[in-house]
Amino acid sequence: MGAYIFNTTEERSKLMSKIKGKDTQPEILLRKALWLSGMRYRINVSKLPGKPDIVMRKHKLAIFVDGGFWHGYNWEEKKLRIKSNADYWIKKIERNMQRDIENTIALQEMGYTVLRFWDNQIRNDLQGCISQIRSFMDNCR
Repeated sequence: MGAYIFNTTEERSKLMSKIKGKDTQPEILLRKALWLSGMRYRINVSKLPGKPDIVMRKHKLAIFVDGGFWHGYNWEEKKLRIKSNADYWIKKIERNMQRDIENTIALQEMGYTVLRFWDNQIRNDLQGCISQIRSFMDNCR
């Protein structure tokens, strides 16, 4: 795959530099809720494929909090609405989606269960997300 030249304005570049890769609001909301529920974990474990946002090693559980834009939430509909640098963004997001699949498979091959939550899921139904995690952990016992 050849290099893609991405011409950007200084303003756009400044905005993009402020986008967080870890410790996002949805991640923090989920982590706080897990902690308050008595569940303990490690964060951003770099030794595992994909560097999961939350890991519960005892239960071999890897949790990812995926941002809707970056990881392709409702992608078939949303990609049609990209107006600026569409070729670049479509390739980038689709590569992210493929990488998510590859990391999930690699973790599963290591014996991990992988749970992925969209950021909007956490914002709209935090207790539902916690219930899914709790249900998994209860089934491990």
